[in-house]
Amino acid sequence: MKVRRQRNEISFEMTPLDQLDLSGVRVLDGGMATELEKLGCDLSGALWSARVLREAPEKIAAVHSAYLAAGADCILTASYQVSAEAYADAGLSPKDAEIAAAADLVKSVQIAEDARAGFFPSSRREVLIAASLGPYGAALHNGAEYHGNYEISLDELVAFHARRVAVLAGTSADLIAFETVPSFQEAKAIVKALAPFSEIGGWVTFTCKDESRVAHGEPISECAALLDAAPQVVAVGINCTPPNLVAALLREVRRATDKPIVVYPNSGESWNGATRTWSGTADPAGFGELAAQWVDAGAQIVGGCCRTGPAHVRTIREVLA
Repeated sequence: MKVRRQRNEISFEMTPLDQLDLSGVRVLDGGMATELEKLGCDLSGALWSARVLREAPEKIAAVHSAYLAAGADCILTASYQVSAEAYADAGLSPKDAEIAAAADLVKSVQIAEDARAGFFPSSRREVLIAASLGPYGAALHNGAEYHGNYEISLDELVAFHARRVAVLAGTSADLIAFETVPSFQEAKAIVKALAPFSEIGGWVTFTCKDESRVAHGEPISECAALLDAAPQVVAVGINCTPPNLVAALLREVRRATDKPIVVYPNSGESWNGATRTWSGTADPAGFGELAAQWVDAGAQIVGGCCRTGPAHVRTIREVLA
């Protein structure tokens, strides 16, 4: 993994936080699944976007390209749902699931790299690649990432994350994005999983239930304080959370850390778990106005999660410019 201050400049004598240049406001991409559905992909299975990664990687590349064209200067790989546990649940043998998950993690980074390389001839903007890793709850594909009530020990949770970190350590991703983390316990496991890989930096973003607490119920300020003391955590933040909660959560995070804050909430639409449908409207212009407020409140990296798309990213770029 390349943890860098500038393109092609690598040094492992500094900490990941020192090496990775997150100065200034960076525009993150938006939702992957939303755009894949627009391209006609079926995401109804347990593997979600990982199924597209395996069966139609060119569509993943098309989504990356759309976000780059919209102005993103940090793109997330399509690996959120990739894990040996998820693949085993989908029907692969344990051995085959481990092999397939590792291969697809590497593949997701390569697709993003190819999209970035294709974009550079027409732009001098540097684009970071963040390797996306979902929480343990994502592997259960039952919504557990939105409450964090896992029947698993801390050591098992560390092992779950460490296996994937070990694979990504051999790629050229710029950092790892641990996303939609619901609890203090899982954040603690991520810090422990990163510890053996001193050259790797990552951010940790939480999904939250209200203006001060993560989904499992712990104060986000306590979670941020834990990560503030972790040298490999390069940024802390919020994702997959209603945008109306973000400003207050930002204040809580800033009280606990001086590290960069990353924010990428949902569009503002509401998910109905019973009918598995979204309701409400997505307003890219209004999302852009909120993004400006989040930056004023201390956010350094801003993008979108579920139900956001290139229009949201383009608006964020325009507003912040």
